[in-house]
Amino acid sequence: MRHGVDTVSKQRSNGNIVTAITNRSSIMCAHLSGSAVVQVVGLMVVLLMLSAPPASESAKLPKRQYPAGVDFFEHEFTSVAADEYDPFGPDIGDDDLGIDDPETMPRLFQGDIAIDPYTYITLRLGVNPMRHPKRLWPNGTIPFEISPRYANPERQAIVQAVKTFNSLTCVRFVPYDGEVDDYLLIEPPVDGPQGCWSYVGRRGGEQVVSLQRPDDNSAHCFSSEGRVMHELMHAIGIYHEQSRADRDNFVKIHWDNIVPRFRKNFKLVSKKKGKYAFDYDYNSVMHYGEFYFSKRKGEKPTMTPLQPGVRIGQRKTISKIDCLKINELYGCLQGRRAKMYRSFCHLLGL
Repeated sequence: MRHGVDTVSKQRSNGNIVTAITNRSSIMCAHLSGSAVVQVVGLMVVLLMLSAPPASESAKLPKRQYPAGVDFFEHEFTSVAADEYDPFGPDIGDDDLGIDDPETMPRLFQGDIAIDPYTYITLRLGVNPMRHPKRLWPNGTIPFEISPRYANPERQAIVQAVKTFNSLTCVRFVPYDGEVDDYLLIEPPVDGPQGCWSYVGRRGGEQVVSLQRPDDNSAHCFSSEGRVMHELMHAIGIYHEQSRADRDNFVKIHWDNIVPRFRKNFKLVSKKKGKYAFDYDYNSVMHYGEFYFSKRKGEKPTMTPLQPGVRIGQRKTISKIDCLKINELYGCLQGRRAKMYRSFCHLLGL
């Protein structure tokens, strides 16, 4: 990506995957000449036109069959020996990832976010895209399909992450049944950007969550369960923690240490300061590490906490506040279910 955000879209046609990486100029049609007021009005008109996610762009995947009386999760966890996957294995910290961090791909917004026209325009307007209900998954139900190109241990990592969300939040990941229009396809990158990436919230149609498989050089997106959960949280509708408008009260950005073309990744999603429902979360699985996009990884930090003694960038699992945020976003911290879901989130140690 040269000077802006690329739109990454995936379409399926006659079984072939076509990846279109469209330069931002293709969506700059919303930019009108004239005064700033006219520009903003024009952008808002286009925003309204784009508010509904597009219809499904592809033929639906066939419904997967499981043995009679065996559900998806039971099948996935009994189809591989228990010792092939340890969901509580050691976390790999930011310092140990090497220069090619799978969440810091150069052609993606903030390193791991694919942008569609709706999100691009709302970001230009300084609006929180997730406050539009059409970007949420109806009833908190998220159909998903795991690509058959993953090996069993990788499938187990994905399923374990999904089970964590289903256990602690009111969001429900359910196996794709071949019938609904909108669903997540979790797959290794095909022709598009490598690494780990996702759209934020529901886009409509077949929606890719990319998780690069391990190879001889790196564990990539499977270095820890938290890496998988990070991308799924984007798909649920959560942005990076350090994108908050009040983040400068909690972390210091070392602009001179950032590779110049990646400085835009440290801009705020929204500049509108207001009261947040939750405290700033250094422990969030959605927070950058100290050396993301650094000119010299391990030596020149790009971001450091202002609070002494805390670390940022953990990828072990979701934090207590991550859990609460998901439940709040989907309206589950009100009414009779609120106490139950709050208690679930407080079981987390982070």
